[in-house]
Amino acid sequence: MSTDVDVLVVGAGPTGLLLANLLGGMGVRTRIVERNESTVDQPRAVSIDDESMRALQAAGLDKAVARITSRGYGSIYRGPDGRVFATVKPWQQEYGFDKRNAFQQPELEALMRDALKRHSSVTALFGTEVTGFEQSGECVSATLQGPEGAQVVTARYMVACDGGRSPTRKALGISMEGSTFTEPWLIVDLHSTKNRCFHTEVFCDPERSCITLPGPDGIRRYEFKLNPGETTEMAEQEDFARQLLARVGPDADEPLKRVQVYTFHARSAARWREERVFLAGDAAHLTPPFAGQGMNSGLRDAHNLAWKLDEALRAEDPEPLLASYQTERKPHAWEMIELARRMGQVMMPSSKLAGAAIRTGFRALKLYPPARDYFAQMKYKPKPRFAQGLLWPEPNTPKQRVVGRMIPQPVVDTLARDRVRLDTILPDRPIVLIYSETPETAVSDDLRARFEAAGAVLVGITPEWCNPVAADFPIARDHDRFLSAEPFDAYLDHAFLLRRDRYVSAAVPVAELALLVDHLRHLTTGSGAAPQPNMNISALKSAIAGT
Repeated sequence: MSTDVDVLVVGAGPTGLLLANLLGGMGVRTRIVERNESTVDQPRAVSIDDESMRALQAAGLDKAVARITSRGYGSIYRGPDGRVFATVKPWQQEYGFDKRNAFQQPELEALMRDALKRHSSVTALFGTEVTGFEQSGECVSATLQGPEGAQVVTARYMVACDGGRSPTRKALGISMEGSTFTEPWLIVDLHSTKNRCFHTEVFCDPERSCITLPGPDGIRRYEFKLNPGETTEMAEQEDFARQLLARVGPDADEPLKRVQVYTFHARSAARWREERVFLAGDAAHLTPPFAGQGMNSGLRDAHNLAWKLDEALRAEDPEPLLASYQTERKPHAWEMIELARRMGQVMMPSSKLAGAAIRTGFRALKLYPPARDYFAQMKYKPKPRFAQGLLWPEPNTPKQRVVGRMIPQPVVDTLARDRVRLDTILPDRPIVLIYSETPETAVSDDLRARFEAAGAVLVGITPEWCNPVAADFPIARDHDRFLSAEPFDAYLDHAFLLRRDRYVSAAVPVAELALLVDHLRHLTTGSGAAPQPNMNISALKSAIAGT
């Protein structure tokens, strides 16, 4: 059936804008509609993590986003007396970027909206609202109301990124599961700050919990838990906000940008899909802010869904691809909600006794280096990992623990002596990544041709002690040694089948490399535009730069 577009994206917040940029890069006919006249002009989300930066890298936006962020900040936890009892200052870049990066959402959304102009297959309509839609077995028909009146648009698929009050979710009759925090919080955004602390400060005081977060260009945010009897009307008065600011630092007299009360939710949609309509971002899940994962979870949704929609448009049986979206993303999103709830318990001790017990526990952990590093390096954050979905773990072996994980993104040394992030040399196709001292010896001409016919690209990576050599496919060296650390260190002389979102879907010894050909048919139709065979690494980089 002929349709106006392949994918209709409803909502131009960070999730919808990333999804449209990813689909545009894939050449998918996409229309994104937003009921507001423009992107947001008020601060909302303030932190981008390393996984989200990798998703932005896939859309070609990581360098532009890096220019508007303050990169690599941590957290300092203080008790009621102001003394520090715990610090979190991660320095490892397992996925190629700092784990925490501060930004201003208006700048980010404006950048992402402007980036849509790169893609001739994407149309953006602002000041346009979806007033109704219906589905058939072949398409979604949506009625749009915009500046030029009403129009009906048909799409193969529709993705609702229309926020926590999602009209699309409500129209589908999908309920939200979970809870709402009983304690409202006051958010105070400042135009400038005298607070010189580079990191987040967390004041874990049962009388009044507070979080103060750094931002780029000399701005800062403060978040205060409101106590019983403090109403929204009272809290949003300037004098009230300045009294709270005076309790925790030097910014009581700084100019206010926004003062607003929020009530936080820990909720997830009962289901994330109804036939050809998908939910993503806040439409699918609402996360308390204590772990800084609300927007980041939405960006993960977009990264997971974009390539599956692209492949589904060509697949004879797209159902396994499409069904895997909820199977993979919903449990992981809930893990992030649970992480935020646990962190909230540390930030908001219920009593002086509970607060003292928490502080004593953290101070004791400093005496045990593995426990100290567990918190300092943010290892408590759930890894990007799926237990079910488009995965083929090998039975009866502990090595299956890497299947379902996002592959690390080390800095690699290429044959041309360039030092780049791994994804720079990986095109947007499924990748057969051969990890060996001699990757070039693992593949026959016949097997290489079978992989290329199935739509995959061969790439070799050597351990840090072994130089790459010229071959019929690109080979680079793991400069950062991430593959030499657990759990990947046990996988020398193995091959990883990487999905387009860089998750490991299968891992086999190089002697069994042919087994991956069969798995590939679940990830790709084989009809994608794969790179030409026999490209060396320089040619591949040139091809990627030209796309």
